Amino acid sequence: MKIAVLPGDGIGPEIVAQAVKVLKVLASDGLKLELQEAPIGGAGFDAVGDPLPEATLALAKASDAVLLGAVGGPQYDSLPRDKRPERGLLRIRKEMNLFANLRPALLYPELASASTLRPEVVAGLDIMIVRELTGDVYFGQPRGIETRNGERVGFNTMLYAESEVRRVAHVAFGIAMKRGKKLCSVEKANVLECSELWKEVVIEVAKEYPEVALSHMYVDNAAMQLVRNPKQFDVIVTGNIFGDILSDEASMLTGSIGMLASASLDANNKGLYEPIHGSAPDIAGKNVANPLATILSVAMMMRYTLNQEASAQRIEAAVKKVLAQGLRTADIYTDGTKKVSCSAMGDAVVAAL
Repeated sequence: MKIAVLPGDGIGPEIVAQAVKVLKVLASDGLKLELQEAPIGGAGFDAVGDPLPEATLALAKASDAVLLGAVGGPQYDSLPRDKRPERGLLRIRKEMNLFANLRPALLYPELASASTLRPEVVAGLDIMIVRELTGDVYFGQPRGIETRNGERVGFNTMLYAESEVRRVAHVAFGIAMKRGKKLCSVEKANVLECSELWKEVVIEVAKEYPEVALSHMYVDNAAMQLVRNPKQFDVIVTGNIFGDILSDEASMLTGSIGMLASASLDANNKGLYEPIHGSAPDIAGKNVANPLATILSVAMMMRYTLNQEASAQRIEAAVKKVLAQGLRTADIYTDGTKKVSCSAMGDAVVAAL
């Protein structure tokens, strides 16, 4: 099984290094894994002047799965838009047709006190957010900045084809069937025609999944309900921009954005796996970042793309064990626990494995 390793920028190399330790343990225990590293984002621009080098894209397409760290940094903010690190991330998702982004928001009991919400509100939280990843306002045309009537105007287009909505809806219903059989579709159909189409298509797809209870919620209400009563949700399906915002909000219910893994899948479950957080340039190189989201992304890789469920459960059990031991990186540290570095947390998970 060939895995492309794309550390990226900022804390990316540090957290990916810990996930690679985990992969090497699995390999030493009998999994046949081949790892190959390549640059992306700012590292890609520094190497060849492109945030998604051709060689990196070729490697990703030739691999069974992709492990990615994070991209971006303030030193790249002045680059032309098509050369910025984030364009590399958007392009690899589009080029690999990774249309379904799975973002679980799971609260470990040991971290209930790290959440900013009361423990009784978040205890037992287990939500799966399914975000459409290759359409919507991030990719819609026309887009740009131009001068109209003597002043600059910026414009983007929110756009969805019904086939794009239909395929991500099938993914979400399929996941709901394996969980609590509840799916909430989030949109803004009261003011956006794009969302009106989204809602109509999801209702059509629902007919193929009669066991799943489908509900609908406007995105502003969903943002409020995630804070007010998050445990009402089982699976949420939504568009690209709404999913981007809501999944980051949901991450903070769990205590830290450093705990949330993600999977981006194509129609055949080939995927790119990454933590949902950014490159955190303010702490890059300090060995204080939380690698658990990246390690848990490897567990998702084992489950969804490589069909190694036992390995996935083994990684998740190891993470639970180190948390039960009271080990914490700075982002999840509370009084009475032991603060450890990024690399020490990686070593602890390896030891637990």
